[in-house]
Amino acid sequence: MVSPQSAAAAVSVVGIGADGWPGLPPAAREELRAAEVLIGGARQLALLPEDCPGLRVSWPSPLRPAVPTLLAEHAGRRIAVLASGDPLFYGIGRVLGEVLGAERLRVLPHPSSVSYACARLGWPVEGTEVVSLVGRPAAGLLVRAYEGVRLLVLSSGAGTPREVAELLTARGFGPSRMWVLDDLGAVGETRREGTAEDWRHPEGSALNVVAVECRRASGVPRLGGVPGLPDAAFAHDGQLTKRHVRAVTLAALAPEPGELLWDVGGGAGSVAIEWMRAGRGCGAVGVERDAARAARIRENAEALGVPGLRVVTGAAPGALEQLPCPDAVFVGGGLTAPGVLERCWEALPGGGRLVANAVTLESEALLTSWYRRYGGELVRLAVSHAAPVGGFTGWRAALPVTQWAVVKPGG
Repeated sequence: MVSPQSAAAAVSVVGIGADGWPGLPPAAREELRAAEVLIGGARQLALLPEDCPGLRVSWPSPLRPAVPTLLAEHAGRRIAVLASGDPLFYGIGRVLGEVLGAERLRVLPHPSSVSYACARLGWPVEGTEVVSLVGRPAAGLLVRAYEGVRLLVLSSGAGTPREVAELLTARGFGPSRMWVLDDLGAVGETRREGTAEDWRHPEGSALNVVAVECRRASGVPRLGGVPGLPDAAFAHDGQLTKRHVRAVTLAALAPEPGELLWDVGGGAGSVAIEWMRAGRGCGAVGVERDAARAARIRENAEALGVPGLRVVTGAAPGALEQLPCPDAVFVGGGLTAPGVLERCWEALPGGGRLVANAVTLESEALLTSWYRRYGGELVRLAVSHAAPVGGFTGWRAALPVTQWAVVKPGG
C-alpha cells in the first residue's frame, strides 16, 4: 500500500460489485473519476457513468500475459483498474502485485462474493471453505468435500452449478444441500436451492456462487484428511504403495504448503496424490514409464480431487530432465536403474528431502550404501494383517519395506 503522497504514481485497483456505481463508496468513485485510463472487463466498464471520462480499455484474452504490456503502454498516466469485489481475493490484484510490486498498488476493495454469500446464508466466513473453479478443473473441489463441511464455490459460468451437482453425486455426496446465489449485491439477485442428486434447476446468471453443505451418502467409504487413504480408493494393478507404508512415507516427506514433489516410479500415483491432498497449494509430478499406469494415475488424481497432478510418461532418469526443481523426491520404483538416485539427489536443493522405498535385496543394498554415504534414517517397515488360518485367525505378513529418508545438507 502506498502513502497518500505517492498515490498519483500508483495503479489504483477498485473493487466493484454487481450493484455497480451506486454500491461504490465516495473514495472509490473519486478515484475512478480522476483516472486517465480505466482498465477492466467489458461488463465492469459498462457499470461506470459518463462522468468517468478516462480512456476505457478492456482486458484482452488471455489476460495474464497482457498485463505488463498494457500497463507499459499507459505508463505515466493515472491508471485505475476495475476488479470484481475484493481485488486481492482470487482477483486481478494478485497479478498486478506480481507485475508491479505491492508498493505500487492502491487497493480499494469492495465486499467479495464470499462475504455476500455468507451474509445471505448466515454462515460464519471463517468456518466456510472456498474453492475457485475460475480457470480450474471442477474436480478440485473434491479435496475439500467432507461430511458437514460448508463450501462456497466461485463459479466459472452459468453451467458450473450443474457441473458441481453432477460431480458431488458421482463421488457419493449426492445428499449435499446446494444453493446457487446469482448476481449477489444487485437489485435482481436470486437464489435457487436443492440437493446435488436432485438438481433440476435451469441455468441462471453467469455471475453466481454455489454454496454446498456436504453430506455423504449412506455406505460411501470415508476418505480422511490425513495420509493413509484405503488402498481401495485407488485404481491399481498391484503396483501401489500400500496404505500403512504410504502414511509413513508421507510423514517422512513432510509436505508443506506450496511445495513440489517428484514421485518417481509412480505406479498408481498414490504418494503424489496424497502429497497434494496433504498441503494446500502442493504440486507433484508423477513419473511412470508404463503408459497404462500413467493413464491410471491421471484417473486417480481426478477422482481424488487433485486434477492438477502432472504425469510424465517415461523412464527415469531420462524422464526427469527439464522437470521443475523439486522440494522433495520419492522413489517408489526403478531404484536400481543406473543414475536414478544420482539424478534425484542432484536435482534436490539444500534442505530438500529424499525418501526411497525398497522391497528387494538388490534395492535394499543400494539404499544401505547411500545411507552410509549421506546419513539420514534407514528403517524397515513390517506390516501384518489378520487372516483366516483354517478355522482360526492368524497373522499374514506383507513383504517388508526398507525405507531411506534423508535431508540434503545446505538448506
